[in-house]
Amino acid sequence: MWIAIPDFSSPEIWISLLTLTFLEVVLGIDNIIFISIVANKLPEGEQARARNLGLMLALVFRVALLLGITWIISLTNPLFTIPSFFNGMEPISISVKDLILLLGGLFLIAKSTSEIHHKLEGAGHETKEVKVKATLSAILVQIVLVDIVFSFDSILTAIGLVKEVFIMIVAVVISILIMMAYAGPVSRFINKHPTLQMLALSFLILIGFMLVIEGFHQHVSKGYIYFAIAFSLVVEVLNMRLRKKQVPVQLHGLQEESIQGPDQHAAG
Repeated sequence: MWIAIPDFSSPEIWISLLTLTFLEVVLGIDNIIFISIVANKLPEGEQARARNLGLMLALVFRVALLLGITWIISLTNPLFTIPSFFNGMEPISISVKDLILLLGGLFLIAKSTSEIHHKLEGAGHETKEVKVKATLSAILVQIVLVDIVFSFDSILTAIGLVKEVFIMIVAVVISILIMMAYAGPVSRFINKHPTLQMLALSFLILIGFMLVIEGFHQHVSKGYIYFAIAFSLVVEVLNMRLRKKQVPVQLHGLQEESIQGPDQHAAG
């Protein structure tokens, strides 16, 4: 496929590039969260490698999909139709893209729910066993599955926003490099705070439901989802700062006894 290089002297090209890069980074946040959580199952020395490999695979998927734009557009053609079971409900046409969204959403919901259950029920020694058993290849398989889903979402956004394939590829490459630079700090920050891990897993469940709903052609504005994520994150960060500054509660009587000392009690 021949890719035409646009005229970079045009301000419109730069605006398109910056806008698309920003959107690709925003759309990649949920991908980073998932990669950070599953990579945490590996030994510490392999976590960075898993994150970088996962994002590199995402880059390969997205560039490959952009080079096959005609094929991508054909994936929106209906495969079969679900008839209406209720009055007033229209039949739903399901395409390959819809199936990918449905299966990807269900995978995210199942995986995130399993992680929450493990973190709530698992004991400390079980966590160590899981880290030993987890292998890089097993983690990469999970990352690849989610990469495929998020790559389709990302590329369809790019196709709807920009006409030049070269700009799409450049924006995707820049956004992945930005995500690779910040994946480490984001991962360490999430893994350091258990409450943030729960919040991140809850976001992934929410995103999974959104993908399932979109698979059935019910539009959900991503703006609402990202606003909820940002608002919850700000509240949790404020709670973390508050917990750091909080003075431990001391019971009356115990404090007085510690001040008086055992000798004074004996003398009394």
